[in-house]
Amino acid sequence: LLAAMGARVVHCGGNGVGQAAKICNNMVLAANMIAVSEAFVLGEKLGLTPQAFYDVASTASAQCWSLTSYCPVPGVGPASPADNDYEPGFAAALMHKDLGLAAKALRDNHVESVVGLAAADVYARFAESGGAGKDFSAIITDIRDKSQ
Repeated sequence: LLAAMGARVVHCGGNGVGQAAKICNNMVLAANMIAVSEAFVLGEKLGLTPQAFYDVASTASAQCWSLTSYCPVPGVGPASPADNDYEPGFAAALMHKDLGLAAKALRDNHVESVVGLAAADVYARFAESGGAGKDFSAIITDIRDKSQ
């Protein structure tokens, strides 16, 4: 069954450990998408075109999946939900849910967290203010709107 759902199956351990891997991975993904989105908005304000920033960052130390495979700016990089008005591939509501689980796990396990909890807060506000049905990469629209 699992092989039919994905190209790669990784055994992580006993019951629940796969979910732990998922929420840890999505916490990193959310933090990366927020950072990529903030960088695009800052670049725009500093006079950098989105394409120019992409061309630099996608081949430099800022390179990450959120930038090169799922770029939150329409018309930049490979096709992504941004090119389709942020129709969800992975909805912000699902990211909000996973980050809520990650935040609870961080607190329950006494893990010092600044970025993970901040990402959970950013996506909670976005999902609760109308972004839940959009792709999680639409966080850039919220960042851009709040940066006026």
